[in-house]
Amino acid sequence: MVHVYKNQAELSSSVTKSATLIISFYKNLRMLELVLASLTTQSFKNFNIIICDDGSPPEIVTRVHKLLEDLSLPSIHLWHEDIGFRKNRILNWGIMHAKSDYLIFIDQDCILHPEFVAEHILGAKEKSVICGRRINLTKWASNLLTPEKIVSGFLQRNISWIALGGLFMKDNNGIKGLYFKNPFLRSLVNKKPRGIVGCNFSAYRNDLLRINGFDTRYEGAGFGEDSDVEHRLSLLGIQMQPACNTAVQYHVFHRLLDRSDLNKSLFESVVQNGKASTDFGYQQQISRPS
Repeated sequence: MVHVYKNQAELSSSVTKSATLIISFYKNLRMLELVLASLTTQSFKNFNIIICDDGSPPEIVTRVHKLLEDLSLPSIHLWHEDIGFRKNRILNWGIMHAKSDYLIFIDQDCILHPEFVAEHILGAKEKSVICGRRINLTKWASNLLTPEKIVSGFLQRNISWIALGGLFMKDNNGIKGLYFKNPFLRSLVNKKPRGIVGCNFSAYRNDLLRINGFDTRYEGAGFGEDSDVEHRLSLLGIQMQPACNTAVQYHVFHRLLDRSDLNKSLFESVVQNGKASTDFGYQQQISRPS
């Protein structure tokens, strides 16, 4: 069963929302505190929040509820039992509980630039998905972060040396932490096609419903989860719209989860199938809500 918690701001709000920000979450309160701090800095305020919790223990859930009450932003916490990696299943519940037409997806370990929500909402186009990217922060830079520093603009003020540190990391993506206002630079860095990464993309809710949401057979971190959604949306003619250096995220350093090789063969079977709508999505969860 899915347990739903709503804070008082959500219960009393009568304002029509422009978007819903869906955050995938599991256990890590420190990272969630940093992300929620970045939500208070957003220049675009007309959004609400759904935290999709993949089975955090009761003591963590209690503290999440307290964080949401103190946040004073419209929010919902969704939870299901922890019986393994079921991120796609809880994200489908997030889609079902969303009241707005437009959905933005992020992960618990990705701090948002103050213009992040604005870039997604104002850049939204019919028959397209916004595909953003993130800068991977070094362990040293990540350890410096506090909610107070996030609110004060620490990352934006120090992005030059933070980005330089990222250039020396294995994946060499420091440049992705820079936020460009200049139209020419925006156009230049977004000429290359980009696909969906689950920590930073947005889409119209109806388009996700048309493909029956996320495929719940992906029950392990690894290749395929994001590519699956991208592939099936593309079969409907939905275009991938790159948003490098505009919808900017800062990824907090942590040990990577073990990757699942099973996802690759599953994704290959989805491609061969050629169907946009999965037979293992949100409709099946409605009929079997567990």
